[in-house]
Amino acid sequence: MKRPPTDLEILEEIYRRYYGEFSAYSPEDPERDSKVYVPINIREIAEHFGVDGNIVHGRLYYYLDHKYSIIKPNGGLVPFFRFVEDTVPTSRHQVQFPILASAIASLREERNKFLWATWLAGASFLIALLAFAVSIGR
Repeated sequence: MKRPPTDLEILEEIYRRYYGEFSAYSPEDPERDSKVYVPINIREIAEHFGVDGNIVHGRLYYYLDHKYSIIKPNGGLVPFFRFVEDTVPTSRHQVQFPILASAIASLREERNKFLWATWLAGASFLIALLAFAVSIGR
């Protein structure tokens, strides 16, 4: 069975594929209704990871949207992921790109903290083993 992609892998792939489209937005000649909401093709992203499209859609819609959407002070909501039903199928799934970039930075920071702690623990263990071996050798 194929391992499902991590949140970080999914978000990084979306960022890699669609950053050019996000940054190329022009208010004078808009191709979409907003600069910050970029349409994504979930089927292509799922094919990249070799998983069913519902896995990627479910992660974005049911989990990551809940985790990264922002509630404004006035009670309004800035959704991370939105499903726009009245558009053509290729642009109905949209992500809020600045939130996406923030989520990637946050997940990378968490990963780096974990890796540093793991490496330090491993190095400490090796030093302890070396000290033990030296003490036995005397």
